[in-house]
Amino acid sequence: MTHTPSLADAPIDRPRQAVSPAESFRPVLLDPASADHAVELKKLLDSPALREVHDRVDEQLVELVRCLNPGEPFPPAALERAVDEARGGLLPDEYGTWVWYPWSGRLVRVLPEAEFRLVRTDRNRDKITREEQGHLLGRRIGVIGLSVGSSAALTCAMEGVGGSFRLADFDRLSLSNLNRLRAGVHEIGLEKTVVCARRLYELDPYLDVSVHRRGVSEESIEEFFAPCRGEGRGVDLLVEECDTPWVKTAAREHARKRRVPVLMDANDRGLLDVERFDLEPERPLFHGRAGAVTADDVRAMDPGEQMRFLLRVVDREQLSPAMTDALTRIGTDLSSWPQLASGVMLGAALVTDTARRILLGHPVPSGRSYVDLEALIPADPAGAR
Repeated sequence: MTHTPSLADAPIDRPRQAVSPAESFRPVLLDPASADHAVELKKLLDSPALREVHDRVDEQLVELVRCLNPGEPFPPAALERAVDEARGGLLPDEYGTWVWYPWSGRLVRVLPEAEFRLVRTDRNRDKITREEQGHLLGRRIGVIGLSVGSSAALTCAMEGVGGSFRLADFDRLSLSNLNRLRAGVHEIGLEKTVVCARRLYELDPYLDVSVHRRGVSEESIEEFFAPCRGEGRGVDLLVEECDTPWVKTAAREHARKRRVPVLMDANDRGLLDVERFDLEPERPLFHGRAGAVTADDVRAMDPGEQMRFLLRVVDREQLSPAMTDALTRIGTDLSSWPQLASGVMLGAALVTDTARRILLGHPVPSGRSYVDLEALIPADPAGAR
């Protein structure tokens, strides 16, 4: 199993303290065939914290059998025998994994990890083969900035692009974030890392998700990229979606040093940046648009200089008319950069598709691309219908 089951959950930066369900983000996995886990399961079933038991594992078993034998008609008796065989000799009550989600009070039974992954990604075939899917699920994706980055992480996880995620953001969810983040009003005030990690685990409880609740700083950025204890690799691909100039620059410096490819969606005109530091370890940051500026240089800039730096990075001349207009109004009659859910979802699709191809070794070059929907689906100049 991916996690050591325990009813005490702790975030990455408070390893010795149990956290309340309101702060938790990591589920507990229980094997009903284990005597110890069966005891914990009984405690949960008797607990007032339990709000819902969701057990549809028999339907999942039928799906498993049909995924493994797509050409078989399976009359009822034959299907029942095949389901019994799929349990591998375990009794029905001993089969599968119970997943406890402390933040929602839900207890859910799902297939064991390998079978769960096979069924959940079966409809990807053969746009993604099972062999490719296995390779992708062995990769770790880092995401810095969880407004735009949250949708990218979730879309990657839905497609099975990455089985391990590192999430970094210092901010908390606010009401104005709900124009583009997949969250609910009941989550306002929660850390964005927690909101995103919950969505990931609710999709796939076997993922490995770690959070950096304070974002990345000079003290923590090395840890963000570093291998886990006992592993030889750290982050395999970085999705950088942070607004802070120093973080954008320092993250690329560390990615280049570790030969990690970087993707960035700018959420304007469908701009996607690809920097293949894995193939080009001497490549200039931001395609050379910022010159030889370093993270230390950026830290020393005043706010005006940092804004000019960001505009060089995104290429001000290529911004959409709406974004160009917004530049003169932020801080007066606009509170911040305008962002739309449609642009965020488009960016998540662009990041996921590109990340998949890079991690599978397809020839994706460094560069900048635009998938501008207003240009691709233009308005009728005559206004005719």
